[in-house]
Amino acid sequence: MKNVKCLKCISCGREYEALPDATTCECGGILDVIYDYDYIRENFTPDDISSSDNYTMWRYRPFLPVEEDTVQPPLRVGWSPLYEEPRMAEKLGIRKFWLKDDGLNPTASLKDRASSMGVAKAIEAGYDTIACSSTGNAASSLAGNAAAAGLKTYIFVPERAPIGKVAQLLIFGATVVSVKGNYEETFELSKAAIDEYGWYNRNAAINCYLMEGKKTVALEIAEQLGWKVPDYVALSVGDGCTIGGVWKGFKDLYNAGFTDKLPKIISVQSVNTCPINRAARTGEPWEPMEENTLADSISVGVPRNPDKAINAIIESGGIPVEVTDDEILEAMRVTGRECGVFGEPAGVTGMAGLSKLCREGKIPADASVVAIVTGNGLKDTANGIKAAGEPIKLEPDIEKFRAVYEELNK
Repeated sequence: MKNVKCLKCISCGREYEALPDATTCECGGILDVIYDYDYIRENFTPDDISSSDNYTMWRYRPFLPVEEDTVQPPLRVGWSPLYEEPRMAEKLGIRKFWLKDDGLNPTASLKDRASSMGVAKAIEAGYDTIACSSTGNAASSLAGNAAAAGLKTYIFVPERAPIGKVAQLLIFGATVVSVKGNYEETFELSKAAIDEYGWYNRNAAINCYLMEGKKTVALEIAEQLGWKVPDYVALSVGDGCTIGGVWKGFKDLYNAGFTDKLPKIISVQSVNTCPINRAARTGEPWEPMEENTLADSISVGVPRNPDKAINAIIESGGIPVEVTDDEILEAMRVTGRECGVFGEPAGVTGMAGLSKLCREGKIPADASVVAIVTGNGLKDTANGIKAAGEPIKLEPDIEKFRAVYEELNK
């Protein structure tokens, strides 16, 4: 890989060859992919990418850690729409607002970006089986992307995972293990099984390449804005891998000279489960918390990639903010009714945090902001109904409908 220098531990600084099945450093630290920005700058331009007719995340191969002959996985991942929302901007009291709907990826979440990369690297390394633990979205994305590429999957999910996400796993042919425990216990079981049976490890906190897939959402945002960068980017945070990837993507573009500024990252967590935000705010080491939010995808009390996440908040000059479950449900309603986008609870948590900051006057009125919807609401219809309310239930009688109609339109 001419565009990649090495893998480097973010804890001790030790460097490794960028092998496709690399995991963590000997010290236990997480690795980071180090690019040769001079090589990228000398051989590629923004116009080279913008002229591509490959409308997937793989249009960004100059910024991806794959071999030149690596075959792109089959599913069409990436190039999700970025909607400009002037009415929502006015409602929020800011100059410009865009909504990035990553719920339109093949298995309906941003995690498809990581799984597509994971499948590519597993094939590079010669594996036929790939496994992970997940609260739901990473699992379903892995199962779908692996199925399309002909790989077998073993998926470990906590028993609280929404049935819609479990159904996806089973449809995609994964061997699904529903663990009677929390996410931390689920992760540890998956790690032990992967070590014992020698499967390719898709866990994002172990496999540094997966963040490189996730970062493509940032590359897309910049390109879709004409290689301009917004003032703020808001997103939900659980394990820390997605926010770390988003920040890495913007930094890669900046370091290669494709953009001329960096955004501030708005990190949004639940008030009940916010170990990353708490550490970023206080400067103290992160501490475990209970997993207690209806936004299951970010209900992570023991984050597996906290260092990169905390660094993204601090280094970007960003804002950590926590929201209640009621604020998340309200964001589901607002995002649907104002923007026509149905996000699952964790998917709209970034929007919930942005709304809260705007109400509190913490976002300048002249700011430009992108909020990323990380997952589709059809994955969790129970909370969709909880947010929107029940339908009108009525017998087939026009007189009764007329009475209801008149009551609604008083």
